Amino acid sequence: MKTFKVPEMHCEHCVARINKALEGAGISHEVDLDKKTVTITDDTESTVKETVELLDDLGFTAE
Repeated sequence: MKTFKVPEMHCEHCVARINKALEGAGISHEVDLDKKTVTITDDTESTVKETVELLDDLGFTAE
């Protein structure tokens, strides 16, 4: 598992956008709005890279 901090995530709309993008890519994940985190279950290099790119495309920083 790999957890990213996503400081720009601040509302349910942000969560919905992230969920839609990651689900569309087939990435198993969990979003925690209170902690401002996204956790993916597959922490292979390719999935981590794809997740970071998807979040970036949505305007979010993955730390």
